[in-house]
Amino acid sequence: MNTLTREFSMTINGKAVTTEQTVPVLNPANETVIAQVPKASQQDLNNAVKAARAAFTAWSAVSIEERASKLEAFSDAIIQQREELANLFTAEMGRPINGGFSSYMEIDSACHWCKVIARYRLPREIIEDNESHTIERYYTPLGVAGLIVPWNFPVLLAMWKIAPALLAGNTIVVKPSPYTPLTTLRIGEIARDIFPAGVFNVVTGENELGQWMTEHPDINKISFTGSTATGKKVLQSAAVNLKRVTLELGGNDAAIVLEDADPKEVVPKLFWAAFSNTAQICVATKRLYVHEKIYDEFLDEFKQYTKNIPIGDGMNPDTLIGPVQNKMQYEKVKALIEDAKSTGTNIVCGGTVEDKTGYFIPITIVDNPPEDARVVTEEAFGPVLPVIKYSNYDEVITKANNTDYGLAGSVWGKDLNLARSIAERLETGTVWINEAHILLPNVPFGGHKQSGIGVENSIEGLKEYTNTKTIMIKKK
Repeated sequence: MNTLTREFSMTINGKAVTTEQTVPVLNPANETVIAQVPKASQQDLNNAVKAARAAFTAWSAVSIEERASKLEAFSDAIIQQREELANLFTAEMGRPINGGFSSYMEIDSACHWCKVIARYRLPREIIEDNESHTIERYYTPLGVAGLIVPWNFPVLLAMWKIAPALLAGNTIVVKPSPYTPLTTLRIGEIARDIFPAGVFNVVTGENELGQWMTEHPDINKISFTGSTATGKKVLQSAAVNLKRVTLELGGNDAAIVLEDADPKEVVPKLFWAAFSNTAQICVATKRLYVHEKIYDEFLDEFKQYTKNIPIGDGMNPDTLIGPVQNKMQYEKVKALIEDAKSTGTNIVCGGTVEDKTGYFIPITIVDNPPEDARVVTEEAFGPVLPVIKYSNYDEVITKANNTDYGLAGSVWGKDLNLARSIAERLETGTVWINEAHILLPNVPFGGHKQSGIGVENSIEGLKEYTNTKTIMIKKK
């Protein structure tokens, strides 16, 4: 896709806002600048927060049924622009227009999430009611929520935050990644016709904008999805005025293949568990442990499957895996591959990055690297996967847990009792058995250890956007 002809604007107080300074947005498949987006100043952010603060009183007083109705209308309005948004998404993010993890899936999933979350309610709860006392618990909105969204799922993960924040009665300021702001800005335009002015604001800029948000005294909550390193900085900034925080951070997810697994059956599933969205998924399989009894057969099957996967520009209808989204991540993944080569580790597939236009990296499989190799200990967030041999289950559980991360993991095999016993010992927020990437709006999602604080989705995720308030009434 060539340079887009339309102008992109921020949404502040229900109006379009542009700036003299702009940030270029690149198509990762060809490295061309396809658009310029506003670069918000501190004053622009202040204006957005001020508008959100002013709108909060009226919006929080609206019934939850009416807020839910607005979210339903918002979802319907987005789906009406599905084709435009999907093409815009592929242009900025690089994900294929077709396939299982397509740009259409992103738009459809976001709309589905919005509608499911809109059905939740936060009723008054009676804790105690007797002759002497009535004790009631309420859930009240926090105020202004700052929503900081990453580049790998910029629409879906934005909706994970937008829907519960608004349903709970908060007003919002959304900041998309500077790498992928276009689709979110367009959705902000759609929101202008749905929500009262000031309720839904979208601002764009570079990294300093995120810091201004986390430090802003009039933002009551930050919901951030991104790296653990940045998440720690968010937590430090939020501590200045004790903002509430939800942090969904990095992962180094392990998949464990049991000795009774059928390689032909599980390889296709594990391939996509590792490499969907060009492996740019926080819960992607990033370490693949295979029992020694089936290791050689499994590795050969995996290698053969990999050869048939077309990689290229996401706008090509035949492409199943697109480019890495940005140059910084591209260089990080290349460095991991070069490190594996320098240590003499056997690379059985891929490993050679061609010097050509676009941030393309071949599917790279590293054969049984040592546990202290960078490709094992670091989160690649790109198409590089270590496949590691193990001999007993206690050993592999120890290895899987030997990380600062604890986001998700998976176990694969026919003995479901054994698989479950292993799953229960993994130190992660989510474990799948014989599947992966099953994330649902009614199921809480959050990390253990340094993979995050709090949860998203389900009624628990909705409560993250509220304060608990207790009213005690003495009768006698």
